[in-house]
Amino acid sequence: MLGSYFSAWGRGDYSYHVDYRWTDYSQISRHAKLAVIASEDQKFAYHPGFDLEAIDRAVKERESGKRLRGASTITQQVAKNLFLWSGPSFVRKGLEAYLTLLIEAFWSKQRILEVYLNIAEFGPGIYGVGAATPRFFHARPSELTQGQAALLAAVLPAPSKFHADMPSVYLRKRQAWIIWQMNRLGGAQYIHSLEAQAAP
Repeated sequence: MLGSYFSAWGRGDYSYHVDYRWTDYSQISRHAKLAVIASEDQKFAYHPGFDLEAIDRAVKERESGKRLRGASTITQQVAKNLFLWSGPSFVRKGLEAYLTLLIEAFWSKQRILEVYLNIAEFGPGIYGVGAATPRFFHARPSELTQGQAALLAAVLPAPSKFHADMPSVYLRKRQAWIIWQMNRLGGAQYIHSLEAQAAP
């Protein structure tokens, strides 16, 4: 957040500001929780921090000359966004891998998801569902509908390019795909299973 703030000021954009509000897990719609999993990391509940199959596919596509695709899990993204910096770097990736293992060892999946939903960027300077939901939908995070949650998740690959309040045709198609994936994963039952893992 600070990096984006100072970067904007370095470009002369003095109107840039950070909008961020922490929201407890219990106050976030189940739709929002499932939407980011469906969009970013469908094996989130079961992997140990890394999706080895996704990494293997990304490497093979890179070797065949295709555009490099992302293979980062939600846990990896939390490690990077919470503790590290952006940009390609072998040092950063090494630290990210180490922190990912620590996060998976000491935090429940529920806690990881809570942190992710609070630090993900949903638009320029808009971090977390606590800031994004009232900004785009004039609602509280607990009130997010399936469609709204899927639209927020749809912007995650490029929050500076896509806009939840002015969705393009492409973004609407991505939203529809995410909703389909949410239903395919089992809807609310998937989140119930995830939460059961964190129960004492």
